[in-house]
Amino acid sequence: MRDAVFFEGAEAGRRYSRFWLLIVLASVIAAAGVVADSTATVIGAMIVAPLMTPILGVVLATVLGSRRNLVRCWTLVVLGALSAVAIGYVIGLVVPSPIIALNNSQVAGRIAPHLIDLLAALATGVVGAVALVRKDISDTLPGVAIAISLVPPLSVVGLTLESGAWSEAGGALLLFATNVAAILGSGIIILAPFRGRWQGVADEDAVGTARPYRSLISIIVSLAIIAIPLATTSVRFSTDALMEAQIRQVAEPWADEAEWQIDGLSVSGGQAEITLTGAPPLPDTDELEQALRDAGVAPDDVAIEFVPAYRIDLGDEPEQ
Repeated sequence: MRDAVFFEGAEAGRRYSRFWLLIVLASVIAAAGVVADSTATVIGAMIVAPLMTPILGVVLATVLGSRRNLVRCWTLVVLGALSAVAIGYVIGLVVPSPIIALNNSQVAGRIAPHLIDLLAALATGVVGAVALVRKDISDTLPGVAIAISLVPPLSVVGLTLESGAWSEAGGALLLFATNVAAILGSGIIILAPFRGRWQGVADEDAVGTARPYRSLISIIVSLAIIAIPLATTSVRFSTDALMEAQIRQVAEPWADEAEWQIDGLSVSGGQAEITLTGAPPLPDTDELEQALRDAGVAPDDVAIEFVPAYRIDLGDEPEQ
C-alpha cells in the first residue's frame, strides 16, 4: 500500500516526475475538453489525472501516523491543484470568448454542487480505500478516477477566473473541496480499523502516539461546513426545478393557442425567463398571468422575451 500511494524510497524521483507529467497533461486535456464542451475529452482527463494517488496517500499517512508522508502528500495535492488552476487560466487567455456557464455545459455542470455530489464522493472514497486494501479489486481504480471529479473542476476554476466569473469559480472550487474532503473522510473510516494490525509499519516517521481520530474529526467538521452551501444549492435547485415545471405546464398551452413557440425557459434564484418566437402580432399575456397565479407562480417573477419571426419567400414577384 505504501508503494502504491507514498512518494518515498529509491523510486521517489520517478514517482514525482510521473505525477507532475500527468498532472500537467491532465490539466491541459481537461481545460481543452471544457473549452470544446466535450464530455469524452473531460473523461479522458479524469483517467489521466494523478491527484487520487496523493489524496489516498494522505488517508494512509493519517492512519499510520506517518508525518513525513502526510506532509509530502498534502503538498502534492495543494501544488497539483494550483497547477491545474493555473493551466486552465493560461488556456483561457488564448480562447477568444469567455468560458462561462451560459455558453458551456461543462462549466454549468460543475459550478453548483449538490448534496448528491457529496454522497457520490463519499462512496468513491470508500471504493478507493478498499482498492488499496484488496488487490483483487485494485483494477477498479480507473473507474474511481472517472467517478470522482478532481482536475476538471480545477480547470473550470482557472477558466472562469480568467473570464471574470468569480462566483462560478467559487462553485467549481467548492466541488473540488467537497470531493477531496469526502474521499479523506470515508477513506480514513475504512482504513482506521486496520491501524492496530499495521502498528510499527511507520515507526521511522511516526507522529509519536498520534491517532487518526483527531484528523478524522477535523475532516468530518470540514464536511459538515461544506454540506451547508451544498444543502442550500440543492434546495434552491429543487425550488427552481419545481417552478420551471409549473410555468411550463401553463405556458405551453397558452403559447400553442397563440401560435407561438417556447424556445427557452430558465429559472434561477426564483426568477424565470421565457423566450418565445412566432409571427406578429404579439400575443396577449393577461391570460398567461392569470394561469400563473392559479398555478401558484407570481407573475412578477416571470419575464417574457418575444422574438418575432418573419417569413419572406425569395423570388416572388412584389405586389403592385
